[in-house]
Amino acid sequence: MPKVIIDCDPGIDDVLALLLAAASPELEIVGITTVSGNVPADMGAGNARKALAQAGRLDIPVYIGEMGPLKGKYVDAIATHGSDGLGESFLPEIPGVFPEKSAVDFLEEELEKEEISIIALGPLTNLARLFLKRPELVDRVSRLVSMGGNFKSHGNCSPVAEYNYWCDPKAARICYQMFADAGKKIEMAGLDVTRKIVLTPNLLSYMERLDPKTGAFVRKVTGFYMDFHWEYEGIIGCVINDPLAVAYFLDPSLCSGIERYVEVETEGICRGQTVVDSMNFWKKEPNSLVLTETDAGRFMRFFLTRILRKEDGTRWAKEELSCLEQL
Repeated sequence: MPKVIIDCDPGIDDVLALLLAAASPELEIVGITTVSGNVPADMGAGNARKALAQAGRLDIPVYIGEMGPLKGKYVDAIATHGSDGLGESFLPEIPGVFPEKSAVDFLEEELEKEEISIIALGPLTNLARLFLKRPELVDRVSRLVSMGGNFKSHGNCSPVAEYNYWCDPKAARICYQMFADAGKKIEMAGLDVTRKIVLTPNLLSYMERLDPKTGAFVRKVTGFYMDFHWEYEGIIGCVINDPLAVAYFLDPSLCSGIERYVEVETEGICRGQTVVDSMNFWKKEPNSLVLTETDAGRFMRFFLTRILRKEDGTRWAKEELSCLEQL
């Protein structure tokens, strides 16, 4: 059973990713760390606990991380995720006190003990802070799956950049450089694959039929997100980026890609762009597995069979979701 820390900025799609992770018995989730991205890290910690409460997993600790990027002004994505970060659902706060230990200190402590994988669903600020302080701990990361960046797809906050890397491009650049120095690869689940994962109104209605409780929760937090996608991208539904990163971690056959050297631009109009050396101009060893293809239908079947439950609490089997082919 792989041990994993989920570093995130919840965020609507982060919360859906946490539901998936919490419902996956193959994962031993050591803890959740939050970083300022979609929302400030402290708000994100509260939202993470709301997701864990929905999943019945409040046993998983949540640590509050960095409140801003390594350099420059922090720019949130509240316009996309709503004033509460969860689609203005205004779900009740979950009682409890967060640990005093910071996210960076928690990451350092756990990686000192043993090798652990990290699923990073937000800006890489916490990880860059850690690796700048303790560069040797890069070698203790079994796998780093990062939802961020883009290769051939256009950006989602500028013509060329994906938000997580745009929010703190210096942190992203440091992580890719340090993984290169260590001879390791970041598994980049960027917009090329995540844009293919769209939760449509029909799929949401189907979820409510299969599991009214979970379906109602998902409807509450995604309605705002669907309105945003229609207004700004002309999409009927909403792109749910982060759950794909978790699903891919659990089943790497859901995606395929290319091993290449990647650098992140930190300044100017190309801030946050992931420059993928697809033609090997730089003659450098790959520091990333850049995911380029995914099977959206397989993912959605995987996602629904994990997070939805029958009345008796058991999972739906894949073959019982025959209506998916029609949606």
